[in-house]
Amino acid sequence: MTPKEPKGLKEEESSSPSLLGLDDRITGALVGAAVGDALGGPVEGYSPDQIAERHGGRVHGVVGPWHGDDWRTARPIAPYHKGDGHVTDDTLMTHALIRVYARVRDHLDAYAIADHLVPDLMTNPRWIPELEAEALPLHRLFLAEKWLVARLAYGHADPREAGVGNIVNCGAAMYMAPVGLVNAANPAAAYAEALDIAGAHQSSYGREAAGVLAAAVAAAATPGATSDSVVTACLTLAKDGTREAIEKVCEVARDHSDFESALRPLRAAVAPYDTVGPDYRAPSLAARRPSRLHAIEELPIALGMLLVSGGDYRHAVLGAVNYGRDCDSIATMAGAFAGALGSPVPEDWAKTVAEASRLDLWEPARTLTEVTREVFERDVRRRRVHERAFTALGGTACSD
Repeated sequence: MTPKEPKGLKEEESSSPSLLGLDDRITGALVGAAVGDALGGPVEGYSPDQIAERHGGRVHGVVGPWHGDDWRTARPIAPYHKGDGHVTDDTLMTHALIRVYARVRDHLDAYAIADHLVPDLMTNPRWIPELEAEALPLHRLFLAEKWLVARLAYGHADPREAGVGNIVNCGAAMYMAPVGLVNAANPAAAYAEALDIAGAHQSSYGREAAGVLAAAVAAAATPGATSDSVVTACLTLAKDGTREAIEKVCEVARDHSDFESALRPLRAAVAPYDTVGPDYRAPSLAARRPSRLHAIEELPIALGMLLVSGGDYRHAVLGAVNYGRDCDSIATMAGAFAGALGSPVPEDWAKTVAEASRLDLWEPARTLTEVTREVFERDVRRRRVHERAFTALGGTACSD
């Protein structure tokens, strides 16, 4: 994707998306997600006030570790080098899912996670930016993601049900952008595929968030899409507490055009649905338990920041970063949405993150674009077979 100078929020959202092709939107979403992840990593877990105090104001780009040179030993971050442009597990898992698509070259399901993603995490060493070493991706993952290996590789659970019993968090949602891109411009299909995939990882509102996240990315990759149309697509598909949380947060977001004024109101709007509680590092007793009434915090806030920014990448991601709490995942999501809409990822940010993380951020996008075209061609052939069979049964004949 060729970076462009940022335009005014309304101008960019209304003019540029219709000019972008599939490759631009996939690149924008994936590079945008990785850059958002890297910007949010060093301030993850803190409040907006703590972030402002630590950095002498709001974060406006790539910053260093919270504890400086003591990152290897300082708790609770040790031993991860969060900051200086390093991506986190959000991006590592996103790229791992793209590798599964590259191998299967078709739509995925929970069995693809068991058959391909889990072995990749367990057996293929890769450069882990936060460890500054080559290691198995499994060694970087949070416990909720290690669950995939424990349940599928060692527990031999049914992949479609393996997520039951895991803590309910954003672990599955954070890497579902590729599902939305493979189903670009078809939010309902993205939602269904992500729900199937996420069954191996999450249950309850964690699984629901994965479906809605994929739907949001698919909606953003639709010609003529806007931040409002993305939210509308999410509300059309989302269920239970997830839908209500998105609705309430986005109602508040529409009253703001700057993330600074929106930080506290958005937190207040999502708080009734968030089980973690006010102290992110000391979750409440009810935290991360299944419920039809609750929602993960990250997805509604990312959508809220997308509305606040009017679809502008820089504004949406910086809002997510300065929100704090699980802001690497929030910024990953907001970055994917804005990038898929067509708002350009700042070239200097992308270059810094790619170099610091020792990752080619553009290669996964090229791979997924190729696979997405193949999958679409398969879908068309399958649809034609169905149409012919349905017509032969005496159904309505196909017409343009």
